[in-house]
Amino acid sequence: MTEISTTIPSTTQGSRLGPTGSAPGTENASRRVNADFQTFLVMLTTQLQNQDPMNPMESSDFAVQLATFSGVEQQVLTNELLGSLSTRMGLTELSGWVGMEALTSAATYFDGTTPKRLIPPQVQGADQAVLTVHNAFGNEVARVPIQPNQSEYAFNGIGADGAPLPEGNYSFRVVSMREGAVLQTDPALTYGRIEEARSDGGRVMLVFAGGALVDSDSVSGLRAPST
Repeated sequence: MTEISTTIPSTTQGSRLGPTGSAPGTENASRRVNADFQTFLVMLTTQLQNQDPMNPMESSDFAVQLATFSGVEQQVLTNELLGSLSTRMGLTELSGWVGMEALTSAATYFDGTTPKRLIPPQVQGADQAVLTVHNAFGNEVARVPIQPNQSEYAFNGIGADGAPLPEGNYSFRVVSMREGAVLQTDPALTYGRIEEARSDGGRVMLVFAGGALVDSDSVSGLRAPST
């Protein structure tokens, strides 16, 4: 009689969310358990189809294998539940962020009047830098020379045509140069107010003022709302 392995992979749970909102290891472990579940089902079916009719499987053996089958199925469901629970735990933790201001390279809301505080990238060897401003459609709407490697810059909201930019979501990039040659282009960080935390496709997302949707993993700083 063919013997079927009843070894079930163990899973490891952590408190930190992985890239899909699950704890590290949960997603991979779930895939392994699901694969073992399918293999177990094929092997059990094959065993039943090919057993010797003159020497059929003992009822006790059959009961043990069915119990194993049930155990594997239960572990698959448990892993799925744990993955969902991890996402919910992430939402609970991030609910305290609502109302705070998060530092991110994603597009953030400009109200049309209040200057945006930016944190430009630090690029070694740069002797020139240009800040470029992009609207919600990705179009460049302003280009401003700035000091290379300065720690902060306040963008006053004036567009390329000299007129104030309308309120809306904008993103910021810095082109760093040396002797006129472009070294690299990097995003400038800025703060945006968090209005909501939500689960979207297994990821924990933050909704900023103005409607921008930002992955919580991309947040590099957090502060109390500015007055």
